[in-house]
Amino acid sequence: MIRLRVKEIALARGLTQGGLSRKADIDVKTLRRIFRNPTEIVTTETLDKLAIALNVDASLLIESDPPLPKTVEVGQAEE
Repeated sequence: MIRLRVKEIALARGLTQGGLSRKADIDVKTLRRIFRNPTEIVTTETLDKLAIALNVDASLLIESDPPLPKTVEVGQAEE
């Protein structure tokens, strides 16, 4: 399952839901859902807006829960 790390990163940066909502130009209700349910389905557009507002790469906003084993790079054979 994919989990969003928006809440943790926002809190670490001292941003409230309202502040992040305004900075990312995202409806506060949407952000509230993401904070309450980190497995909430979001669009790539929303993810991009949040990444820009938090000044992080979008890949840092998502993680596998539980963590999955690392995969083989494309074009490399498994050993």
